Amino acid sequence: MNRLFVAGAVLTLVGIAGYAVGTSVAYPGRSASVTAVMVGLTVAAVGHATPTEDTP
Repeated sequence: MNRLFVAGAVLTLVGIAGYAVGTSVAYPGRSASVTAVMVGLTVAAVGHATPTEDTP
């Protein structure tokens, strides 16, 4: 597996867990969980992308 994809997937899961906890308990920085989900999905998509024809 691609390390970049795995890192993105882990970051997404951590963000989702943080968001789930944040719905029941108010804690400082809980808005960062939404950012973690967005960044995690982006990193996972980039890590999962196939190389183009121009890439050696």
